[in-house]
Amino acid sequence: MAPGGRQAARGGVRVALAGLTTRGRSFLAAGIAAGVCAYVLGQEDLLRVGLLLAALPLLCAVAVHRTRHRVTSSRRLTPARVPSGGEARVHLRVDNVARLPTGLLMLQDRVPYVLGPRPRFVLDRIEPGGRREVSYRVRSDLRGRYPLGPLELRLADPFGMCELTRSFAAHDMLTVVPQVEPLPPVRLGRGAQGLGDGRQRSMAVGGEDDVLPRGYRYGDDLRRVHWRSTARYGELMVRREEQPQRARCTVLLDTRRTAYRGAGPGSAFEWSVSGAASVLTHMLQRGFSVRLLTDTGTQVPGEGTAVFGGAGAETAEAAGLLMDTLAVIGHSEGDALSAAQDVLRGSDEGLLVAFLGALDEEQARIVARMRHRTGGALAFLPEDTADGEDEEDPSEGSAGTAPGAERALREAGWTVVRAPRGAPMASVWQQADRERTGVSGGGDR
Repeated sequence: MAPGGRQAARGGVRVALAGLTTRGRSFLAAGIAAGVCAYVLGQEDLLRVGLLLAALPLLCAVAVHRTRHRVTSSRRLTPARVPSGGEARVHLRVDNVARLPTGLLMLQDRVPYVLGPRPRFVLDRIEPGGRREVSYRVRSDLRGRYPLGPLELRLADPFGMCELTRSFAAHDMLTVVPQVEPLPPVRLGRGAQGLGDGRQRSMAVGGEDDVLPRGYRYGDDLRRVHWRSTARYGELMVRREEQPQRARCTVLLDTRRTAYRGAGPGSAFEWSVSGAASVLTHMLQRGFSVRLLTDTGTQVPGEGTAVFGGAGAETAEAAGLLMDTLAVIGHSEGDALSAAQDVLRGSDEGLLVAFLGALDEEQARIVARMRHRTGGALAFLPEDTADGEDEEDPSEGSAGTAPGAERALREAGWTVVRAPRGAPMASVWQQADRERTGVSGGGDR
């Protein structure tokens, strides 16, 4: 046997013997003692009893050790993304691929404490080629990404002589996204119908010379073949279809640590994150191309792809990317919004919706300048504390919004809405429409 094989064998023996229970150790000790007494007294029958007592725990240890490597597991999450406060179900499956049945099995899955206590299950013997399935529920009020696993499996023989623990390497990730509230359809700015009335076309149709051909793709209609370009380029070319120009929406999320106070599910920052998720989802459903922009200048989707996401079949992918980003977004250490202004400077990016923290006069002027060429601008200012409730903790920063900040935004053309603590996003959304139109009653447009 090679040196590596001998070391593996010794390691396996040590692991098997280390798994002996109190009962197994007692049987082994009794067998050794009976063997010694039989040798001293010359009793062959006692020697047979001693050998039986000593061999039973050893055989059980070997069987459990071999079975440990013949048991496989898998995990399935439904759903893999769950809103904060919602529940997800985790399904565990254990398969016995050995030729021998297993003994008693005890399962324990590792989960973060915020998802609840560690689930434990006890399974009876599994026949050769058999399987067992169990499930448990997890719930979190805090958004984030939480690892589930690895699964720990404790095997025991039918006689209770040996117990061994196996830890599987595989683990899965549960994503807890912000709560998304359904929003009523309101007209909040130019191009608010997404792909509806008044949409612009991206191509001129003045004549044959204005056609911009592209290479033929599998499935293209042969009636769209552009023969003049085909002859020119030496490959099959087709006319580009006239493409609608989708309305765009940018959601600006202020994540500065100094702009918020308090923490937890009821804090102003969490309300802003949930509000941003609700607006992004609502705009995607209405046919907008959307992007998420933070005070640090980070854009989602990023520069490596299209800056705005949500075109056609990419809508579901864009929504998933945005929700995954908002699930783990946290406070930034900066104290200015100038990086976001640099991204928006000199461009007409359609509707701009901003969820802002506390603003001083300087930051209010920066936000006011973001409005210049957008089709509409909404600013939501969540209130940190309600009247008579928790006062500001000086250790948590945030001096509150300056008295003239809101006026500066309104003078620059922003629609500004103050959101009380815990206010439903749907009602705040309708209030923004009422303030924009200057009427007392909102409603669908």
